[in-house]
Amino acid sequence: MKKIKKTNAARILDNLKINYEVKSYEVDENDLSAIHVAETMNLDIEKIFKTIVVRGDKNGIIMAVINGADEVDLKKLAKVSSNKNVEPVALKELQPLTGYIRGGCSPLGAKKNFPVYLDSKAMKQEKISISAGVRGEQIILSPNDLITASNAIVAEIVRT
Repeated sequence: MKKIKKTNAARILDNLKINYEVKSYEVDENDLSAIHVAETMNLDIEKIFKTIVVRGDKNGIIMAVINGADEVDLKKLAKVSSNKNVEPVALKELQPLTGYIRGGCSPLGAKKNFPVYLDSKAMKQEKISISAGVRGEQIILSPNDLITASNAIVAEIVRT
């Protein structure tokens, strides 16, 4: 039997005794979008959440966890995070900052414990799917368990 290598995100959940499920999917290097992940995993896009890493002018690096079909509203995120403005980090900065690559960035288990802001839409779902920290794997858990594990702040942070 092949032993599955646990990601940092999964280890954090294990240590907190939080129930979750890991699901694998086929990675398409040409399409790393959350919409593609949803289609590949045969999941409703409303359940898929992606992590956007931004830098605030006052408080530094922040992780925004939003629905896969949505776009982060930088003004709303700046306001709730006590910044004047926030900007997405450059792709080349993502791995040095977080330890994660595009398409495999999890709000759990980054190099540092960055503040996490979870869009309020997540609270409408019984379970949500987030990156496990590697391309091709998603962690499915309740939004409340993600809040517990990441100390996430729930706020409206997407464009409407």
